[in-house]
Amino acid sequence: MRDVSSLARGTAVKNLGWRVTLAGLGINLALGILYTWSVVSKAITKEWNWSETQSAWPYSVACLAFSFLMVPAGRLQDRMGPRLAATIGGLLVGAGMILAALTATYWGYLVGFGVLTGAGIGFGYAAATPPAVKWFPAAKTGLIAGLVVSGFGLASVYAAPLATWLLGAFGISNTMLILGLAFLGVVVALAQLLTPPPKGYIPGNCAALKSVSTTAVRDFPPSRMLRTPQFYLLWFLYACGAGAGLMIISKLAKIGQQQAGIELGFVLVASLAVGNGAGRILAGWLSDTLGRQRTMVICFLLQAALMIALTLASPGSVLGRVDVMAVISALIGANYGANLALFPSVTKDYYGLKNFGVNYGLVFTAWGVGGFLLSQLQGVLYDAFQTFAYSCYVAAGLLVLAAGLSFVLQPPGEAAATHAGAATEPEPA
Repeated sequence: MRDVSSLARGTAVKNLGWRVTLAGLGINLALGILYTWSVVSKAITKEWNWSETQSAWPYSVACLAFSFLMVPAGRLQDRMGPRLAATIGGLLVGAGMILAALTATYWGYLVGFGVLTGAGIGFGYAAATPPAVKWFPAAKTGLIAGLVVSGFGLASVYAAPLATWLLGAFGISNTMLILGLAFLGVVVALAQLLTPPPKGYIPGNCAALKSVSTTAVRDFPPSRMLRTPQFYLLWFLYACGAGAGLMIISKLAKIGQQQAGIELGFVLVASLAVGNGAGRILAGWLSDTLGRQRTMVICFLLQAALMIALTLASPGSVLGRVDVMAVISALIGANYGANLALFPSVTKDYYGLKNFGVNYGLVFTAWGVGGFLLSQLQGVLYDAFQTFAYSCYVAAGLLVLAAGLSFVLQPPGEAAATHAGAATEPEPA
C-alpha cells in the first residue's frame, strides 16, 4: 500500500502504518506485565508476610517511575526516534525483573520492579503510540491510539494466568526471572519495527476531526503547553480516572476474595484485562465519533457507579457471584482503559504532533501520581479498617467531580495556538 505525502520531492511513500501499529500493540502486550502485580502481590503477602501497605509500594513506585520517565522518554522519542526509546525500555524492564528475582527482598522489589521495570515501561510505552498515529489521518487518531495501547490492557489476559501457573510451579523469584528474560527479548525485537513516517509526510484522505475545534491545531512546545489552563485540567481529570482504575487493578484478586469470597482471583484479573483492552479501542473509536469530552463524561460516571457496586458485593448476593463480579471487573477495566486512549488523543488534538512524545509524557505524569496516591490510600485505609469500601467511596467521589469538570474542557484558543505556532521549537534533526 502506498500513500502520497507532501514531501517536496513528490515521491510516493510506502505506508507502514499498520505494521507500526501492530508492533506498538505487541510491545504494550509485553509491557502490560505491570498488571500481574495483583496476582504476584497476593502470593507475596501470603508467603513472605508483607503487609498490604508494603505490597503496595513496589507497584506504586513502578507507576510513578513509569509516568515520570515518560517525559524524558517522550523527548528521546521525538528527537532520536522510537526504536532507541523502545529498546532502552525493553532492557530496563528485563533488568528490573531480574534484579527483583535475584534479591528477593523488599528493597530489591522496590528498586527492581518499582524503579527499573517502571522506568522501562515508561520508555517503551512512550515510543509505541507516536509513530503509529503519525501514519494515519486525524479522524483516526482515537482508534489508532486505542489499538496501540489496547495491548497494555489485554496483557493480563495471558499474563495473569501465566503468572499464576508459574508461581505454583516455580515460586515467586523464578517467576520474576522467567518473565523478565522473556519480555526483555520481546520488547527489544519489536522495537526495531517502530518506523515513523518521513518528515513532511501527510496521510492520504486526511479528514477533519469533528471533536476538535475548527481552529487550526498548532504544534505547542512543552513550555507553551504548560502555560495553558487546559493542561492542568487534563492532568487532574487523568489523575482521577486512571488513579481509580489502578487502585482496583493492584488489589482486584484480594478485593474479590474479601468482598465476595471469590478465590479465583485470576479470573477477575483476566476479565478486567479483556475490558481494559477492549475499552481502549471502543473509547478511541467513540471519541472520534461523539467527541472526547462526551466520552470522558460517560466513562467517569459509569466508573463511579462501578466503584459503589464493588462495595455492595458480598458472599451469596447477586453482586457477589463470580460471573457478575467478572462483568463488573471487565467494565471497570473498560472505563479505566478508556483514559489511555482518550488522553493521548486529546493531547494530540490540542497541542499537535511535533512534540507529542514529550507533551503527552507531561500529561501522563497524572497517571502515575493518581495511581500512586490512590493505591497508597487504599493500603492505608485497608490496614486501618480491614475493608476496601472506604477507598472505593473516595474514588467514586473523585470520578463524579471529574465528570463535572469535563464539561468545561475546551481546546486552547486561537491566540494561544497562534502564539505557540510562532514559538515552536526548531525541528529536531
